[in-house]
Amino acid sequence: MSRSNKVVVPTCKAALNQMKYEIAAEFGLTSSVYAGNAADTEFAGELGASSGAGGGQTVQWSSLSTRQAGSVGGEITRRLIAQAESVLGGYH
Repeated sequence: MSRSNKVVVPTCKAALNQMKYEIAAEFGLTSSVYAGNAADTEFAGELGASSGAGGGQTVQWSSLSTRQAGSVGGEITRRLIAQAESVLGGYH
């Protein structure tokens, strides 16, 4: 079976990106960008969206190991499956 990275539902891209950054923050894969104006890191969805000028944190995807990046992708998959199961009433 052939695999592709074709986006099936383009409107979900922002939500998936937010989930990706939230999970990376939970795994401790973020780094400070600007320490002068400490941003509220409670909102992990905003991580990575910062350009450094307003503070916050970011994920340096190019510096992650394959294992680290794969763990973020695996957790996204687990959470999406859990959400789908809860919508379907727990059917597997």
